[in-house]
Amino acid sequence: MNRVINFMGVRKIALALTLIVTFIALGSLVVKGLNFGLDFTGGTQIELAYEQPADLSSIRRNLAGAGYGDAVVQSFGATTEVVVRMQGDDADLGNKVATVLQQSGDKLQVKKVEFVGPQVGEELRDQGGLGMLLALGGVMLYLAFRFQWKFSMGAFISLVHDVIVTLGILSFFQITFDLTVLAALLAIIGYSLNDTIVVFDRVRENFRVLRKASLIENINISTTQTLLRTLATSISTLLAIGALLVFGGDNLFGFAIALFMGVLVGTYSSIYISNAALIWLDLTVEDLIPPVATEEVDERP
Repeated sequence: MNRVINFMGVRKIALALTLIVTFIALGSLVVKGLNFGLDFTGGTQIELAYEQPADLSSIRRNLAGAGYGDAVVQSFGATTEVVVRMQGDDADLGNKVATVLQQSGDKLQVKKVEFVGPQVGEELRDQGGLGMLLALGGVMLYLAFRFQWKFSMGAFISLVHDVIVTLGILSFFQITFDLTVLAALLAIIGYSLNDTIVVFDRVRENFRVLRKASLIENINISTTQTLLRTLATSISTLLAIGALLVFGGDNLFGFAIALFMGVLVGTYSSIYISNAALIWLDLTVEDLIPPVATEEVDERP
């Protein structure tokens, strides 16, 4: 057998690091909170039509210079159509924005102005949180039926850790939390679960192959056997997300940074949290392979 990496040999150090990072993330969420975007707080959405292809970077600079630094600028369909979203419910806000942008010489007109109330934002926030909880619950049920309840608990602890740490990073740096970031969190749950299931599946198989190995030896061997697959998947995913982070622009920055940090955290947790949870829960071979009942033979004549 090739060299086995003793991953679980440093599980206590990993646990201490995990607790420190998790408490910092929770502290940031309590003290700073999340920087909710207009999708959740409500605001005004302004649709603009340009005669020439719009320069989004220039639009953001002009709006920031006029005091609209929180404005979100996005392309909308064609390159000549732009959507501007910002705080406020001023009925004349569309004309004010158009006046600011026309000062740079651009020719444009206001097509539509819509106001999204805070009630809609609260409903989206509540539904998003409910969707995340349902996803975690579905994961637990799936793993409980596919493997065993101890695997389900290990995966659940790992996924909760991933979500909390990612949210803590977003809170600490006050990165805008909008619907794209919520989508990234749901993607993180799926990605981390996929990594965890690969390792769990190998642990279950090795229970049948390595009958004399202890649980810690089994986990070390199983994690080593799947390490190349884990690294290849994580690195290729991070490269794609990195390109999105660099070239995706401001509109996709929150989505890309949340996904990037989530993949890093998810790769770590699939090794040091979900696996360590199996040790804490004292997983045994009998949990997966029930002992064969032997019949008593009556040897009396």
